[in-house]
Amino acid sequence: MKPIKTPCLFAFLLGAVWALAPLAPVHAIEAKPNIVFVLFDDMGFGQPPSYNGGSALRTPNLDRLAQQGMRFTDAHSGAAVCTPTRYGVLTGRYPSRIGQFGVLTTFSKPIIPAGRFTVASLLKQHGYATACIGKWHLGLNWVDGKPGTEKEVTLGAKLTGGPTALGFDYFQGFTHARNIGTIIEQDEVVAHVEAVENQPRMIRKAVEWIGQQKQEKPFFLYFPLGIPHEPIVPAADYVGKSGAQDLVKKDPNYGDWLYQGDAMLGQLLEALERNHFADNTLVIATSDNGAEHRAYAPLRESKRSIYEGGHRVPFIARWPGKVTPGSRNDHTVCLTDLMATAAEIIGAKLPANAGEDSVSLLAEFAGTARNGGREATVHQSAAGDLAIRQGPWKAIFHTTGKRELFNLAEDLGETNDVLAANRDVAARLTTLMQATIDRGRSTPGDAQKNDFDLSLPGAEGKAKRKRGVSSNSGKPESERRREMALAAMRLSTELADNHCR
Repeated sequence: MKPIKTPCLFAFLLGAVWALAPLAPVHAIEAKPNIVFVLFDDMGFGQPPSYNGGSALRTPNLDRLAQQGMRFTDAHSGAAVCTPTRYGVLTGRYPSRIGQFGVLTTFSKPIIPAGRFTVASLLKQHGYATACIGKWHLGLNWVDGKPGTEKEVTLGAKLTGGPTALGFDYFQGFTHARNIGTIIEQDEVVAHVEAVENQPRMIRKAVEWIGQQKQEKPFFLYFPLGIPHEPIVPAADYVGKSGAQDLVKKDPNYGDWLYQGDAMLGQLLEALERNHFADNTLVIATSDNGAEHRAYAPLRESKRSIYEGGHRVPFIARWPGKVTPGSRNDHTVCLTDLMATAAEIIGAKLPANAGEDSVSLLAEFAGTARNGGREATVHQSAAGDLAIRQGPWKAIFHTTGKRELFNLAEDLGETNDVLAANRDVAARLTTLMQATIDRGRSTPGDAQKNDFDLSLPGAEGKAKRKRGVSSNSGKPESERRREMALAAMRLSTELADNHCR
């Protein structure tokens, strides 16, 4: 290596410091903030006017939140349907690792084992009060087998393996949209209600719970709405009140239904203000997947699809004093990132078998992230198609064996498959995707086992990989990070030398 010229010494040292920075311990935010995570159900990227100026729907509270915080334009749910996305939100892990591509029903077994870290159990261990109020859709163990019917579980029926077994102090909600009338509190069915009564009940309970919290104890509220998912049943206070239009499906009630969900977000924000929590609360509002049978240009297709309309979602974060009001972020992020974000907020180091696909968003919120924290992001469809996104490139591996490659910077609508002209890019992304599968994680850390015999679909990936780690991926994390740091230092030296010649 050539000697570094004196004028370039500062550049070299700066590069070295940057390279070694990831080795420093993570420190907690001094005053632990409250965290409120609002998950709309089937709200498409093109529905809020803050994301689509041509939208005829109305979401004034969400749009106001965007003015008060940061609007992400390249955020993605962990999957293109409800259940797997919720698994990813709470565990920080891609749902494909457990083979979860479709959705659960009333009597489905839990897909998150009691021993796995969740955002709730992590925060609870660090002094947070925790609550889940709304749609669960992650499976339950019913003590009496299958009490009642798929659409109405017997009053008094007991359950295990639900939210209270996974770190939530309090739960009130329902299994999923097809059983919206069965109300569960903690670990027991406590009421049957008409579908139209469900969402008003959920927001009343959420507002009440916020009012019960204390300033000296931080809290985490996970609030998964049932809106705008079917059944489309706006309450009387909202029927005909939105002035909105469903330009795609022409449903006269759909605009009012979404408007009601937006109003529920507004009530949560008001409760935070009224109880003097707003200034120290991180609020995130997003959606679990694309809109149901509603495609919005320029995105291709909608819910269930591997194309952008299936998993690119609105994502807005407000955090007074931390997030610049009215800011915009174009980096790729994923809903699985909540776990690592929460861990960095409280200064916790996640164990190797937790948050395997989660990247902290704190640098994004602060506006200091250079190119985004994710090396790549994996997407999945309801049918089991997989895709990997890195920079502008998105490679799709269809279950049929077909493969596609799109440059989203030039073709966000995914209309022009450029695989034939970019075989090198496709090969690189295929290798990266296989490594992500083999290592059982997409973030730095010790390799982990998948809980499913996951393999790439298609001719090049016919041979199934065994569950577990690949033969060359088991290096200790300390050694791997040291190698990465030294490589970054060498790169910094070369850049400084070339620049100062």
